[in-house]
Amino acid sequence: MWGYVDTTIRWCWIPDWLPSWCPTSQNHLQAAEDKMLRCVESPFLKQHVSISNGNQLWTLKFNREAGRTPLVLLHGFGGGVGLWAQNLDVLSQRRPVYALDLLGFGRSSRPDFSTDAREAEQQFVESIEQWRDKVGLESMILLGHNLGGYLAVSYCIKYPRRVKLIVLVEPWGVPERPDTAEEDRPIPVWIKALGAMFSPFNPLAGLRLLGPLGTGPTLIQVLRPDFKKKFSSMFSDNTVPDYIYHLNVQSPSGETAFRNMTPYGWAKRPMIHRMDQLQPHIPIAIIYGSRSSVDSNSGAAIRELKPGGGVELVTIRGAGHYVYADQPDDFNRRVLLACENVD
Repeated sequence: MWGYVDTTIRWCWIPDWLPSWCPTSQNHLQAAEDKMLRCVESPFLKQHVSISNGNQLWTLKFNREAGRTPLVLLHGFGGGVGLWAQNLDVLSQRRPVYALDLLGFGRSSRPDFSTDAREAEQQFVESIEQWRDKVGLESMILLGHNLGGYLAVSYCIKYPRRVKLIVLVEPWGVPERPDTAEEDRPIPVWIKALGAMFSPFNPLAGLRLLGPLGTGPTLIQVLRPDFKKKFSSMFSDNTVPDYIYHLNVQSPSGETAFRNMTPYGWAKRPMIHRMDQLQPHIPIAIIYGSRSSVDSNSGAAIRELKPGGGVELVTIRGAGHYVYADQPDDFNRRVLLACENVD
């Protein structure tokens, strides 16, 4: 297993005249992740898997049931392997499970991404394929949440022989950006000025700007107290907000790529236009939370457009966008059922 040097990262979006002031480091992130995983009882391996251009993808491997098609977990925007803490034990009971930090996120390498949305997407996809090759997986079940779901479909379009099942959990980037009457109205000058001022900044820049005040983790607890509640059965302290903080105040590599792939939260290259490129034999299970703000109508559209059918829609009651953490028992059960017919 390879380790990182404990150094404070300079953020690529901060001008040279500003200091790198966030109270974090790779060692801080490692410690926060270790706390997130301390309740996982199953044995697992941790390592950096080397891919091209000197990059590495941080990986957890659970292999209690070797011989079956592995389940590979791809987190969403701003996430990391530690957020699967309530799922890893159960999901790894029946087949090998791998969880990795996507390129540009978590403890994986944080390279420069293309400013072109298509090229940035392909950088993500190729990193997953190189990871698969290095790990030695002939085929896999891809489960992706949020951005991870978008990338799972993109990967499957390009490498269909490597995927036996796609599980999309609250996937991002499926529908087109809606046309609304609001877009035809004149935009006030002051709003245009604010947009111009903040356009160079990444979605999570606010966390880094609060670095000198030392209030980043506190801000997460104030704005998103639900994160702590989602894991209350495992942690009674600030383990979860601390982990989320250290995940997202490192160099904003994947965050910048995501910004370049989306105008105002909608995908520049919506996946709905590419569903006909999927191979008919690859089934899809799509999981939504009943209390989520994500429009589940996209799931119905995928079912209509995918060649060969084979699309199952699942709604988990009482869950929001973070289905796997809101209702982990129900989520784990439904994922195991979806994977049951593989092998």
